Amino acid sequence: MASGRVLITGGSGLLALNWACAMRGTWDVVLGTHSRKVSLAGVASRPLDLENAGRLTRQVEELAPDIVVHTAGLTNVDRCEDDPALARHVNAELARNVAEAAASSNVRLVHVSTDHLFAGTRSGYREDDTPEPLNEYARSKLLAEEWVKQADPRALIVRTNFFGWGHAGRQSFSDWIVYSLRAGREITMFDDVHFTPILADALAAATHRLAGLTASGTFNVAGDERVSKYEFAKRLAQAFDLPGKLIQRGRIRDAGLFAKRPPDMSLDNTKARDLLSTSLGRLDDYIHILRRQESEGRREELFHAVTE
Repeated sequence: MASGRVLITGGSGLLALNWACAMRGTWDVVLGTHSRKVSLAGVASRPLDLENAGRLTRQVEELAPDIVVHTAGLTNVDRCEDDPALARHVNAELARNVAEAAASSNVRLVHVSTDHLFAGTRSGYREDDTPEPLNEYARSKLLAEEWVKQADPRALIVRTNFFGWGHAGRQSFSDWIVYSLRAGREITMFDDVHFTPILADALAAATHRLAGLTASGTFNVAGDERVSKYEFAKRLAQAFDLPGKLIQRGRIRDAGLFAKRPPDMSLDNTKARDLLSTSLGRLDDYIHILRRQESEGRREELFHAVTE
């Protein structure tokens, strides 16, 4: 018997797809889609109108989920920098619509935020640290958090940085590393940018547990380990038996990126660990699971899951 129904916005996105795979054995999963079609075994998909809070409320009431997980967003940092109005609309205004619909329908809301909210001048940012956004993506996501809290004070806001398998139209960060190395291509990874990555499945599991404990407010749901992007790639290569010699060290200050990025996005997950009374996991364990997922067919299934 299912634990309940979870409705996930941004249904064709990387996080939504992996979240659905992680939860479909124990939850009735509905992926809310926009223009793309999603076909995933054991998962339903329904078009959602995130642009209209009133219509969205009616759709949520019809679907009657126990939890809404809002993963939809514009995550391309440079595109957000180039079009701040679009970033604000997709990341903040639509999030507010979802929060209003969830509150009106008396449904638990999980809003997925980001680890990009700080200046990156130190490590291990906590939930109560003052944000210092450096770019339009971060500013739009911070605004989303503020509007979500106003619209639905019971909402659970999750700050994170995840990885997992992508689809044919959208590679994940880990996909790009694995596929590049398998193709024999040399890649450059920053050794001066640090983060606390978590596998999408672990993120979903921990978040559902927090929601089950009626947690609200902001939580860092991130991995236990702070690593550089370079170290992440090296450990991924080792676990997948790929040529680590193709991974070159680079520095973000030499990359000439359009939007400014924080050099340290690492999050302190103590608050979540304390409430859950457990570790959230270490990188090598996540990578081992990622490889097992590939052998079990997850990569292939998700690769073909999304069509225009």
